[in-house]
Amino acid sequence: MTADQNGIWKSGRGKGRRTPKGRQYDDAALAEVQALLGDAPRRRDLLIEFLHLIQDEYGHLAARHLRALAEEMRLSMAEVWEVATFYAHFDPRREGEAPPPAITIRVCDSLSCELAGSEALYDALLAGHDPAAVRVLRAPCMGRCDTAPVAEVGHRHIDAATPDLVNAIVASGDFHPEVPDYQAFAEYRATGGYDKLLDLRAHGDWEKVQDEVLSSGLRGLGGAGFPSGKKWGFVRANPGPRYLAVNGDEGEPGTFKDRHYLERTPHLFLEGMLIAAWAVEAEKCFIYMRDEYPAVLKLLKEEIAELERAGLVAPGYIDLRRGAGAYICGEESAMIESIEGKRGIPRLRPPFVAQVGVFDRPTLVHNVETLKWVARICREGASVLSDTEHNGRKGLRSYSVSGRVARPGVYLLPAGSTITDVIAACGGMAEGHSFKAYQPGGPSSGLLPASMHDIPLDFDTLQPHGTFIGSAAVVVLSDKDSARGAALNMLRFFESESCGQCTPCRVGCEKAVKLMQAPKWDKDLLNDLCGVMADASICGLGQAAPNPIKLVMKHFADEV
Repeated sequence: MTADQNGIWKSGRGKGRRTPKGRQYDDAALAEVQALLGDAPRRRDLLIEFLHLIQDEYGHLAARHLRALAEEMRLSMAEVWEVATFYAHFDPRREGEAPPPAITIRVCDSLSCELAGSEALYDALLAGHDPAAVRVLRAPCMGRCDTAPVAEVGHRHIDAATPDLVNAIVASGDFHPEVPDYQAFAEYRATGGYDKLLDLRAHGDWEKVQDEVLSSGLRGLGGAGFPSGKKWGFVRANPGPRYLAVNGDEGEPGTFKDRHYLERTPHLFLEGMLIAAWAVEAEKCFIYMRDEYPAVLKLLKEEIAELERAGLVAPGYIDLRRGAGAYICGEESAMIESIEGKRGIPRLRPPFVAQVGVFDRPTLVHNVETLKWVARICREGASVLSDTEHNGRKGLRSYSVSGRVARPGVYLLPAGSTITDVIAACGGMAEGHSFKAYQPGGPSSGLLPASMHDIPLDFDTLQPHGTFIGSAAVVVLSDKDSARGAALNMLRFFESESCGQCTPCRVGCEKAVKLMQAPKWDKDLLNDLCGVMADASICGLGQAAPNPIKLVMKHFADEV
């Protein structure tokens, strides 16, 4: 063997090779990835967390780092690449592809922000920055609709954004999230916080607590509305180990109630979560929080550490997971796939997550606000909800209200409130605007006309009208707005956020957007398309996406 053949594998005829087949990893990149991962276990379910570490450190996911991560985790490059390309907040780059600019400005293009002028803001920022230095992107709802229009530079949000405000933040170089004042652990503990949890752990009866929750009338507040207490029995009926997963991926445009509560009273939610975990004997709690809430992620990390220091939970019992920009992960089985470090693709059901959830174990899934109410019911009794009655409906609802109202925000009102009540709570319509239409529960619920102002906005009351309350994300439109334009905004969102697993949703949303841009809508064709999407889509995204089309054709026929 000659000197220039040293290191070549040789057997039989041929040139031989110095390395195994396939893409090789770079020693320097491997060392950089190992330094970022530190002593964290190289578990498959932590892939998304590790991708965040690389993205945060380098501003993108270079091919050399992805290959090194695959080597370190003993995964195929295909597994790492498919996850990195699924989520909007990752910037994977192929070999030889230039990294993105060092600064990224995201401008929210949800309905509330569009009404507040986000398109003009986007255009001004795009024209005002060198694309080689600053990247300006459209982004889906950031959960700050009460301060529209909203932009984000790095992880720092700018409320009521203007080009001057955004440019000032860019110039400052401070792109860290601003954490608001909130009730920290010591203050919450001083008001009796966690006393109920400790009492239940000592000598509580989970079935009595379940009955209390059921008698309160509490239903899931993430959108589905399933009676909350019933879930506990379903999960307990399956052998352990069991888990609890909190759905904090509040991605339905117009919804910001969970953020509102987490930025003020996070421990009320955490105590409710730990009570529910006690009830089902969960071996671990996973909190899946959307990446659009960096301040919430930061404060939760700090307060979970306080719980561990106080001995209320064992280290690692609460596992805070960070989403990566995928609306579909608000669907519970897609969220569980993401917790496991995979693409957020909804599962076929049955089996349901109460039987086969995180790591194929029985899993209790609750929304953030639902768990806040669990804590209040346990501390104050079922009457905290059941004693309130309005328009024949019992309970309270947190309405996220934005659009053409005087004072957008989160309003805790009787569950039987009508849109008239909601607008009144907001101080009426914004000056110079007359009420025209409203979205009762996010884009999935479509649009209703102002003439339908006397319907209680609650579970089961809107279904006869072809819609539903969902997450109670209310967006109010005025005489200066186009119902047709609002519907197109909603369908563009669904087109962008479809996971692509099923053809009716993936292709249906795309075709709907194209048809809706025609000067005159082809109603027969759109109705046919809506029927196929609703009947054949795997999950709620594709099934509900036609609602804006159908309701605009029904109630605003003169616009289409």
